[in-house]
Amino acid sequence: MKGTFDKVSAKCSMIVTKNYSTSFSLGINFLDEKLRHPIYAIYGFVRLADEIVDSFHAYDKASLLSKFRRDALEAIRDSISLNPVLNSFQEVVKKYKIDLELINLFLESMEMDLKREVYTPEKYERYILGSAQAVGLMCLHVFTEGDRANYERLRGPAMKLGSAFQKVNFLRDVNADFSSPEPDILSGCRPFEVFGQ
Repeated sequence: MKGTFDKVSAKCSMIVTKNYSTSFSLGINFLDEKLRHPIYAIYGFVRLADEIVDSFHAYDKASLLSKFRRDALEAIRDSISLNPVLNSFQEVVKKYKIDLELINLFLESMEMDLKREVYTPEKYERYILGSAQAVGLMCLHVFTEGDRANYERLRGPAMKLGSAFQKVNFLRDVNADFSSPEPDILSGCRPFEVFGQ
């Protein structure tokens, strides 16, 4: 039955979240119970894309990410995916009317992560928009539970919060990125390369 598969899919997203982020998992426990699985689903989707970019160095990352994008958009279009994490995600996208633009912005930022280059201020802001702010806005769709007026009221503050979290992540990871042969901050550029310094 599809209902059973959907439950299994939701559990898979939860398992992904709990295995990849202890702190995020703990944070989810403070949410109302009805909001937890939707946020697990969003995190699972984001985590898989990020994992392609950050960890799969022995594989063709561009090809994997392109396939992931196709699979995600097909899951949303068809309301099903045999990938349980994408199946869980598409269900949340439909239920909470998450804008496709946010999903595409996020995936574009993941594509930016595939290339090592100097970031202009404009590219830096574009990266932050997709990698952090768009994800925060996906979650805001869940938190506001379809109340569009409330979503629009909170949209600006949510974007600022997402941007702040991302910048804290850059600072947290700066030492590892300077010493890593495969730096993953801002598509592999060093933080001081962001503005060409």
